[in-house]
Amino acid sequence: MKKSLLSACLLCIALMVKAQGGNTGMGGDDDGYQSLAERLAKVEKKHDMLSIYIDYAASAQASDAEGSWQTRFANRELRLELKGNLTDKLFYRLRHRLNKRNDAQGSDNFSKATDIAMVGYHFNDKVTLMAGKICQIWGGYEYDANPMFVYQYSDMVDHMEIFQAGATLSLKPLPTQEIALMVSDANNGTLEETYGENPVLVDGQGNYRALEKANHPLTFIANWNGSFCDDKLQTRWAWGIQKEAQGMYSRMFTLGQRLNLPKVQWYVDYMAEFDDMDRLGIVTDDVAGSLAPMNPRCAKVHYHTWISKFDWQFLPQWNLMLKGTYETASMKHSEQFSNYRKSYGWIGALEYYPDKTQNLRVFLTYIGKHIDFSKSSLLGQVNTNRIELGFMYRIKCY
Repeated sequence: MKKSLLSACLLCIALMVKAQGGNTGMGGDDDGYQSLAERLAKVEKKHDMLSIYIDYAASAQASDAEGSWQTRFANRELRLELKGNLTDKLFYRLRHRLNKRNDAQGSDNFSKATDIAMVGYHFNDKVTLMAGKICQIWGGYEYDANPMFVYQYSDMVDHMEIFQAGATLSLKPLPTQEIALMVSDANNGTLEETYGENPVLVDGQGNYRALEKANHPLTFIANWNGSFCDDKLQTRWAWGIQKEAQGMYSRMFTLGQRLNLPKVQWYVDYMAEFDDMDRLGIVTDDVAGSLAPMNPRCAKVHYHTWISKFDWQFLPQWNLMLKGTYETASMKHSEQFSNYRKSYGWIGALEYYPDKTQNLRVFLTYIGKHIDFSKSSLLGQVNTNRIELGFMYRIKCY
């Protein structure tokens, strides 16, 4: 009776699906793990038209912010994902975050809780077109990872809005080389929804002017993904430009390279962003106290980020992860806030995979961060520490 009921529930879910993308990372890969339906209900899966996943991560945390330790239990991630291949050419993907607000934005009419809602078409082995709400195709390996498996993002990636409505054309002149071109919205919402009511641009000399919405707030990205030496050396590079407001642009390039060996994986990412108007908001948040009481956005802001992550499977079902970040931020033409911020982050994690048939890991991790501000900025130093004991489970339901 229980098996029949579970089979019926899974069938109902399949019939409700109307709308996957083949992008790597972001949980988009076919992991090959056995589903719960196959294990519990003995449902033999004879097609790949529908796969159902639940991404869930939770932990017990002890955190220290400036000398005051606090403890809590936290549900870090909860996402539902449906994906499949309807034909040998047509595919779809839907991923929605269940622990995030669901109100739709005024520009693309999507909730920010919806990461991905798209369809794609393989014209042949070399050309693929994808459209809908999709992940922007910036390079780098921290950026490309499934969010559930990232203990702490770098400051830069943590402040990026990366899921936008748009279209991507993927070209594979060689099986090991991919060039992708993307055009998407620059923001989910309107100028006011993104930057607040009556946003004002502030330059390094303290001059103010009102920001005007752009008629064509779009993002254009070119991406190259390479594989060399039997996939032992991999690259994810990208360059793009985004129009934020009238006459305001954000330019960004990312260089990701990874060593991929059987028991050792190591990547190094470099990311740089040059904004006419502070898109990430990190500089604006830091210096807002020194600006007039209005809704400011800093002008001519530069960000640079270096990320290195090392994984070593030193024993069967065990992994050691070490990660470090170094980041800088600067406001051009400002004496007080020129090269004023340096951020250092470090993470160590011990991971155990108890069941080889499931994408489940139990982890113990330490996360530390130090932000060093220049004397001219008149900002105090920031030190944070966090210890987590928890689990991450990408549940393959069907």
